[in-house]
Amino acid sequence: MAEITAITPQKKDKLRCNLEVDGRFYCGMKLETVMKNRLKVGLVVTEESLAVLQLESEKQTALDKALTHITVSMKTEKEIRDYLKRKGYLQDVCDYVVEKMKGYGFLDDAQYAKQYAESAGKRKGARLIAMELRRRGVDEDTAMAAVSEITDGEESAKRVLEKYLRGKELNRETYRKAYAHLISKGYDYDTAKSALGALKDDDED
Repeated sequence: MAEITAITPQKKDKLRCNLEVDGRFYCGMKLETVMKNRLKVGLVVTEESLAVLQLESEKQTALDKALTHITVSMKTEKEIRDYLKRKGYLQDVCDYVVEKMKGYGFLDDAQYAKQYAESAGKRKGARLIAMELRRRGVDEDTAMAAVSEITDGEESAKRVLEKYLRGKELNRETYRKAYAHLISKGYDYDTAKSALGALKDDDED
């Protein structure tokens, strides 16, 4: 059993409250739900009962928030879960929303990874893109499958190189730093070397 130790209105949404249980933040909940179920400071409850209340009262609200969140850009499953947790939703609500969004076709990590790799591949190398995908919650196999479809790595590296070298004096030290810059952008050693060599050849023509 646990005790509700604080119920405070949320600053950005006056129709929702933050609940503290045993002195620590536990979840956010609709003010309507708090009042309907007569939740108050000092009430002894189970965390499971609070989870059930939140799921039943807020699953549609949480789903609406998540759907609004992806209107700007696609998100991974992890990003949606992290977003909902920051809003104070419990695991059961997060699970409900994720499954609904998958069913609607709004959450697809493989499709997200493919589109992200295609876009980022114009200015970054495969190693960095794969790392960024993993950071966003895409699993290793899915991330590697997405970056394996990048076909213009050397052309992309040359574009990055040309931008980096613009306005700089072309000498051995500059080329050394340019090579390091490509590596930092996630291009592998062979691609960086090839792109730099091709650019040097173009400069000598």
